[in-house]
Amino acid sequence: MSGGGSVMLLLGAVVTLLVFLDHQVIANTEVMTNQWLVRLHDDLGSDAAKLVAKRNGFSYVSPVLGSHREFVFKHKLVPHARTRRSLPHTRLLKADPLVNAAIQQPGYERSKRGYKQIRGFPIKTDDTSVEAHNNNAKESNLPNDPLYAKQWYINNTGQAGGVPKLDLNVEAAWALGYTGKGVTTAIMDDGVDYMHPDLFNNFDADASYDFSSNDPFPYPRFTDDWFNSHGTRCAGEIAAARDNGICGVGVAYGSKVAGLRMLDQPYMTDLIEANSMGHKPDRVHIYSASWGPTDDGKTVDGPRNATMRAIVKGVNEGRGGLGSIYVWASGDGGPDDDCNCDGYAASMWTISINSATNDGQTAGYDESCSSTLASTFSNGKSGYQDAGVATTDLYGKCTTRHSGTSAAAPEAAGVFALALEANPLLTWRDMQHLTVLTSKRNHLYDPNGEHNWTINGAGIEFNHLFGYGVLDAGDMVDLAKDWKSVPDRWHCTAGTIKGKYEFSTNQSLILTIDTDACKGMENQVNYLEHVQSFITLKSTRRGHVTLYLLSPMNTTSLLLSKREKDDDATDGFTKWPFMTTHAWAENPRGVWRLFAIFDSDTPQDGMLFEWTLMLHGTQKSPYTGQKDIDMQRHSKLGVVKREHESGQNFRF
Repeated sequence: MSGGGSVMLLLGAVVTLLVFLDHQVIANTEVMTNQWLVRLHDDLGSDAAKLVAKRNGFSYVSPVLGSHREFVFKHKLVPHARTRRSLPHTRLLKADPLVNAAIQQPGYERSKRGYKQIRGFPIKTDDTSVEAHNNNAKESNLPNDPLYAKQWYINNTGQAGGVPKLDLNVEAAWALGYTGKGVTTAIMDDGVDYMHPDLFNNFDADASYDFSSNDPFPYPRFTDDWFNSHGTRCAGEIAAARDNGICGVGVAYGSKVAGLRMLDQPYMTDLIEANSMGHKPDRVHIYSASWGPTDDGKTVDGPRNATMRAIVKGVNEGRGGLGSIYVWASGDGGPDDDCNCDGYAASMWTISINSATNDGQTAGYDESCSSTLASTFSNGKSGYQDAGVATTDLYGKCTTRHSGTSAAAPEAAGVFALALEANPLLTWRDMQHLTVLTSKRNHLYDPNGEHNWTINGAGIEFNHLFGYGVLDAGDMVDLAKDWKSVPDRWHCTAGTIKGKYEFSTNQSLILTIDTDACKGMENQVNYLEHVQSFITLKSTRRGHVTLYLLSPMNTTSLLLSKREKDDDATDGFTKWPFMTTHAWAENPRGVWRLFAIFDSDTPQDGMLFEWTLMLHGTQKSPYTGQKDIDMQRHSKLGVVKREHESGQNFRF
């Protein structure tokens, strides 16, 4: 496994994480679908599975993640959603001599980001055709696409009230000759209008599939409010064609996009998610997701078993072992939500992307959390015409009103496509390191003054809202082209504290774990990447609990912020994996401190039952081996490289 460390150690962590997530995800009202996971006794293959389905009155759908033993079945006479399990159908399958297990699949909600989560809410769209934008074309050596002048996230000249040069610095990457050629990004969403003239030539049909209808044609389902324009808008941000007189241009206009229609249904299942995230991992390089659990400020949810297996298999085996790259929108729940309660965005196997406005502020709908790695752009300033993201829309049209972190994640996917063209051998972890090292503070700031820019123990600047800053495509491709893959990754269980530890509005809780980071063992960690805190607690009001983690090098991560709408008093958190990227490249050895504090005007009580600290990183410095790189140009790399080579505060 290239750049991946010990496979057995990684799989061990995966099994542990699956147990944690299965404990945590609890549905208030169980909804059962007409899908079954059917596991045969042996690896008998799809022919045997089809035979089992036919003789028991089911429809064979597909294998699960290419398995020869696990398959998806459907039953046409069972409603797509019901509140009771169909026990007779399950018993029928279990009675078949070839079947080892049959599990009816529960359904759950997954929400698009960037859209109002109110049923029937009309979605604003432009009512003009692509031809109506031709009068905006400009004459220059830059793209002459009609909406390019309004694509401030690519070239911010101050349009729509923005700050000049606060953009993705994409033109610098184009100037170096990179357009994303040879890279395919899969849009996991409600479908892609692959007949759109701005997408048609950059659509990868062979990498596409419709998991909602089980056919190869992921075209969006028509609705009066254009609700299913979401995936098409995301696709245009990445791969809209250049200089064709239609709409704007994609960040990686030389790349391909695939459509994976899987989000357009009342209830999601684990098997649909898993097969989407594991679809053709040697053809798809990047998977872009602009959705997640409901952004209502009170949900705690994440990927189920099969989906987590798909993601882990992707980073281990995708792209010929280099690892699939999963880009995730951090969430649109606003300041009353926290993306560390979203098990997708907070996963160390995904790159979580937040958004900023065109004048450098955090958008009003942005969630913040310590797992966010970087930011791109969504809306411009309110009150300005064309302040949204300009991109393709359904039925051959264009829009300048795409928004939310839905718009931010595809922009990041486009930048990553440019980097992969510059260096096709980048691993999934290389991409995360490049993101940390090349993202910029630029003009990003918190208008409320609550989250300032901070320098961690390795000398890298970060922000709780924006991660390590806004992506810089020019610097990323420049650093990527000469990048040497980082050393193998290891994980170390730093310690576990179990008991009954009380805390309240009058008395905060401080727990400590003193670790040597597995020194002297095969899985020793000397330089951090991700840090996970698996926490079990309950309180009289979950949303008023805040959690802070202090590293041995005095970097503070806000693991959980106040969520005013979360009034849970029964479920709490059960071994939930809170994750931080803020200690990146630090030495993990020493005392870690966990603070549990109530942020409440009313009396509250809580009990923390367990805290397990998991450290992920490398034994060798990932940066000292980077030679032939201009350190003055890539100053952030130079800073952390000097820290590591000097040995100051890095006692091994």
